[in-house]
Amino acid sequence: MKTKILVIEDNEQNMYLTTFILEKHDFQVIQARNGVDGISLASQHIPHLILLDIQLPVMDGYAVASELRKNPALTDVPIVAVTSYAMPGDRERAMEAGCTGYIEKPINPETFVTEIKQFL
Repeated sequence: MKTKILVIEDNEQNMYLTTFILEKHDFQVIQARNGVDGISLASQHIPHLILLDIQLPVMDGYAVASELRKNPALTDVPIVAVTSYAMPGDRERAMEAGCTGYIEKPINPETFVTEIKQFL
């Protein structure tokens, strides 16, 4: 059975690159273009890992992470913020919202899978 990863990302190019890399490494990718859809898909599929953009339409990634953490079925699912927010305090804010880890964009295709595997 493949490892399921939910990617919550509104940028088409970022979604394409992330999906391409993950599928190339034999992960099953579930895509959400906004936080509301991401919360719904996470509840339906219970992924092994959630990759969460912070800058999203409708509700930002911090709010999404907080909502995901309210679902008992998702308590043990790692949430990794994948974001271009790299100012002092952004990592801490993501962790306070419920994220398990933090990866800065742009992602490095050479190291991305190794980085996320540490959360699985």
